[in-house]
Amino acid sequence: MAIQAAIPVTETFAPPAWGSSHPIGAVLTADGVNLAVYAKRATGVDVLLFADVDDDAPRVIELDRATNRTGPYWHAFLPGVESGQVYGLRAHGPFAPEHGLRFAPDRVLIDPYGRGVAVPAGYTRAPGGSAASGVATAMKSVVVDLGRYDWEGDAPLNRSFGDTVIYEAHVRGFTAHPGSGVAPERAGTFAGFVERIPYLVSLGVTAVELLPVFAFDARDAPGDRPNYWGYQPVSLFAPHAAYSSRPGAQGAVDEFRDLVKALHRAGLEVILDVVYNHTAEGGPDGPTFCFRGLANEEYYIADGGDRSRYADFSGTGNTLNANEPVVRRLILDSLRYWVAEMHVDGFRFDLASVLSRDEDGRPVPRPPVIWDIETDPILAGTKLIAEAWDAAGLYQVGSFAGDRWVEWNGRFRDDVRSFVKGDPGKVWAIAERVLASPDIYARLDREPEKTINFVTCHDGFTLNDAVSYDHKHNEANGEGNRDGNDQNLSWNCGVEGPTDDPAIESLRNRQVKNMLAIELLAVGVPMITMGDEVRRTQLGNNNAYCQDSELSWFDWSLVDRNAGILRFCQGLIAGRRRASELFGAPTDVTLTELLRRSRVDWHGTRLGRPDMGETSRSIALALWGERIVLHLILNAYWEGLDFEIPPLEAGMAGWRRIVDTSLESPDDIWSAAEAPLVGASTYRAGPRSVVVLASARTPTGAGEGAPR
Repeated sequence: MAIQAAIPVTETFAPPAWGSSHPIGAVLTADGVNLAVYAKRATGVDVLLFADVDDDAPRVIELDRATNRTGPYWHAFLPGVESGQVYGLRAHGPFAPEHGLRFAPDRVLIDPYGRGVAVPAGYTRAPGGSAASGVATAMKSVVVDLGRYDWEGDAPLNRSFGDTVIYEAHVRGFTAHPGSGVAPERAGTFAGFVERIPYLVSLGVTAVELLPVFAFDARDAPGDRPNYWGYQPVSLFAPHAAYSSRPGAQGAVDEFRDLVKALHRAGLEVILDVVYNHTAEGGPDGPTFCFRGLANEEYYIADGGDRSRYADFSGTGNTLNANEPVVRRLILDSLRYWVAEMHVDGFRFDLASVLSRDEDGRPVPRPPVIWDIETDPILAGTKLIAEAWDAAGLYQVGSFAGDRWVEWNGRFRDDVRSFVKGDPGKVWAIAERVLASPDIYARLDREPEKTINFVTCHDGFTLNDAVSYDHKHNEANGEGNRDGNDQNLSWNCGVEGPTDDPAIESLRNRQVKNMLAIELLAVGVPMITMGDEVRRTQLGNNNAYCQDSELSWFDWSLVDRNAGILRFCQGLIAGRRRASELFGAPTDVTLTELLRRSRVDWHGTRLGRPDMGETSRSIALALWGERIVLHLILNAYWEGLDFEIPPLEAGMAGWRRIVDTSLESPDDIWSAAEAPLVGASTYRAGPRSVVVLASARTPTGAGEGAPR
C-alpha cells in the first residue's frame, strides 16, 4: 500500500494494513476501520480521507493490487480512523461507454455500503456530472459507529396485517409547517416527527409508511427547485442527513433510531418506502458519484442496442440490474441493515416490478431477488409491500411473485374514485373492491390482507383535491403543466378549486367521507395519505415532488378547521380495529376478522335484487356474522334512494344507524351503544352517500347463523 506522493503525508500505513474483503463497506473496529468495496474491472482504487466535507486536499491512499485486492474486492485496514471520518473513493479504469465501462478517476465516489453521507455546502447537480468532479463540492461518505446506541430493549412490533392501518407520511412535510408547534430547529426532522406522534395515536393508525429516508440528491429537480419526495437515492444505507436536527452522519443515524424507538413505544410500526429500482446518477449525462464509477456494467441494465445508454424502466434515466448477483447482494444487505440495525418493521418497494426484470430487462417468472427477500431469515418478520408496476408498462397487480408480498392495489384507487364521482358501469367493480378484490386475488388463494387499499398516495391528487379539481394544476413545477398524470378520476363538485359556496363545500365533505368510509370498511389493509383526514390540499398539484413548501406540508390549522372529517376518520379507524366499539360486536375483534367469517348477501334498492348494470350507481350488501350483522349501502347516485332493509330474526337487537355520510358531524358516525334505532323496513340513503347499519345478536337470540 502506497501513499500518493503529491499529497502531504502525516502518517504512513505499515503492514498488515491490507484489510479484508468482508464485511463490505467501512466497518469500525477498536483499532480503526476496515474498508472494502466491489470494483471488479477497476485497474486501481484509491481511498480519500478528508478533514471535513468541504476539504479539497484529502490524503490519498493508493491500494496495492497485489495486497489490497481479493477477487473483485478492494480493501484496506485504516488504523486509527474513528467515527466521523469523512472519506471517499476513486476508481481507475477505462472510460469505454460502448462496452459499459464508465470509470472516472477525476470523480470522488461515495461508498455503496457507507452508513453516512455528507453533502458539502457547495454541492450542485449539473449535466454530465461536472459538479461531482470537484473534490470540495462532491458528496462524501462518513464512518459511523453503530455499536454505541442504546435501544433500551426495542424490537420490531410484528403486528399482523389484519390489524394494520397505514399512514403514508413525509418526514419533513409532517412538521415543517409553522403551525406544527415544533421548534424551528427540529421542524421537518426525525426529532420533530417524534413530537407529533400523539396525533397519530389519536388518529388510531398502527403503522407509519415514510417516504424515502435513504440519503437522496435534493438537487435532482428542474431549475433551482428541490427534490422533495426523495425518490433519487444516492445511498441505500445512510439516512438522509437533512432530516436530522443533530450535526453529522452519526447524528442522523442516532436520531432516526430515536424516531423508530419512539414510534414503537407508541405502538406504531415503521415501514420505509424504499427505492431499489434506480439511483440519482440518472442517464448517460447524469453525475457520477458512486455506482457508475465503480462497476457501471454490473450495477445498471444497459440498453440492448447501445451499451453506452441505459434501459429506463424507472422513468428516471437508469435502472438497477436487480437480479445481477452483486446488486442482489447489495439490496439484500441494505434491507437486512435497516431491520437489524435500525429496527424498521417493513418496506414498501417503489416500482417493485423492476425487480422482476433480468439483466436484459425481460420479466422473469421467478425473479431471484424477489425470492431472496422472501426467504431471508433476517427479514422473516418484516412487512413486504410491492408497488407492483413500473414506468415501462409492466403491471403485476395480482400476479407479483412471492408468497409473503402484499400489493398496492391501484385498481382499488381507480374504481373507488370512479364509483364515488358517479361514473357508469362501476357497481360490479366496487363490489369486488369492498370484499378484498377477489377478481384479482382469489385465484391466487391469498388472504384478504394481500391488498393494500388506498384512494390517494403521495403521487397524485390529495383526497381534498380529488373532489375539488377536474384538472391538474402543476404550473409551479416549472414544466409547463406537462408533468403529472392527466387521468385523475376526479370531480370538482361544480367549481374548480377553492370556493365559499356552502352547498359545494358540503358536497365535497360528503365525497371525502364517502371515499374514507369505503376504504376503511373494505376488506384488506387500508392506507391513508398524510393530511387526507383533514382535507389537506396541494391546490390541484398532482406531482408535488419538487415542492418543499407549504403546498406539500401538513397544515396543522386544518385539524381544527376540519375537525368533523377528522372525527369521522377516527371513528372508522377505531371501529375497524375494534369492531366492538363501533358496531357492537360482543368480542373485541378487527373488522377484517369479523367480515372474513360473515356470509354476504347482495341487494339493490330491493332486497335480493342487486343492479350491476351499466346505468346503476348503487349497491347494498348484508354481512351476516355469528354475533353481528352489518348492512352497507353505497349510493353514488345524485338523488336520494330508498333501500329495503333485511328483516332480523327473533331475538336480535334492532338495526342501528352507525354511519350516514349525508349527515353533518357529529350525526354522520355513532358508536353502536349510542346510534339511533332504525324502525322502518326501508332506509333513505341521501344523494351520494354511504350508510352502515348494524345489529347484534343478543345472548338469548335464536341461533347463530344467518336468518333462514
